[in-house]
Amino acid sequence: MSFLRLAICVAGVYSMFLLWAIAQERLSVPFDTIDGKSSDKFNSPLFMNTCQSAFCVLSSFIYLRIRSPRHQSVPEVLGLAQAYPVKQASNGTAKASGHSHHAKPDHRYSLKSLLLRYLQCSVFVTSAAPFGFAALSYITYPAMVLGKSCKLVPVMFMNVLLYRRRFAPYKYVVVAMVTLGITMFMGFGAEKPGKSKHGSGADVGSLPMSKQLIGIGYLLINLAIDGATNSTQDEIFARYKVSGQQMMFWINLICTLLTSLMCVLPLPYIPVLHPGESGTTELHGALDFIRTHTEIVKALLQYSLTGSLGQLFIFETLQHFGSLTLVTVTLTRKMFTMLLSVVLYNHKLTPGQWLGTSVVFAGISVEAWVKRKDVHAKRVLQEKEKAKIKSL
Repeated sequence: MSFLRLAICVAGVYSMFLLWAIAQERLSVPFDTIDGKSSDKFNSPLFMNTCQSAFCVLSSFIYLRIRSPRHQSVPEVLGLAQAYPVKQASNGTAKASGHSHHAKPDHRYSLKSLLLRYLQCSVFVTSAAPFGFAALSYITYPAMVLGKSCKLVPVMFMNVLLYRRRFAPYKYVVVAMVTLGITMFMGFGAEKPGKSKHGSGADVGSLPMSKQLIGIGYLLINLAIDGATNSTQDEIFARYKVSGQQMMFWINLICTLLTSLMCVLPLPYIPVLHPGESGTTELHGALDFIRTHTEIVKALLQYSLTGSLGQLFIFETLQHFGSLTLVTVTLTRKMFTMLLSVVLYNHKLTPGQWLGTSVVFAGISVEAWVKRKDVHAKRVLQEKEKAKIKSL
């Protein structure tokens, strides 16, 4: 059952984000005006993120409402009516019913602390994307992809640093193998980091090293924030009785509120976070663009809808398999897409890419072998316990 759930989640992530990537690429190129006399690029990333997060709120609520029993109230459906653990006093023992005189509520598990964790994740998500966009002004997209291939490392590092979480030794081996394999796959490709395929983006050959270091710095900040986001989500699942879709609802609701506020405020020029003209609102510019470039509506809807459906699978994976498995799935998506193109369109991979693919599959095989061994050991233990019960 666990393997089937993971297979469904992987298929959902791959398919939805393949369509999402197509829509994202369409949004990055110029759109023709209604009269066809000119074409312009859509430069409102906050508005795009607001649309997607709003769709995520709607899709997660519909999913939760359908999957929940009819008698449940809305607070129960959204995970606001959970029974949280209580902290035992040093001179007494808390009973299961929670009526002991010595049992005190543990504020680390309160509803307020849960909502603060959601707020923390939302701030991380909202602030990570601008650093990624800013990095592309100084480094090429292939270089960005190559850097992103190491995302497993900051996720594991932040889990250890922020929440003192420890992993089994084989996990470190798997992370190292997958990171090395994907880095080899991207680095040994026909298009090298530092060369732009389409001539767009930053021309790193003409930029001084100091500028390129700025781009690398932005990329490292983006990776660190992503790692903090994933590790905080792991901590929420470890401490609270919430589902992936409940977390998806609240994080995206807060993200929608934050980005909507930033869209309507006439913010001054802020490097990275608000690089537009001082005193202008992003919402006004986005709506004006949509009125004069109606073709963008279809791309925006595809971007928001596929992103929200993809997040349903992402949070399902996060809840049941953890952030390391999730990041492995999202990182290998591009590699498997390219492998599919090899089969369907007879594209060629370099020897280095085939070697990188082998390393990734070896790492995934180690993970599968250890988990299969653990499941077998648990089954043997359960059979022994059943035999003891029968003998009694």
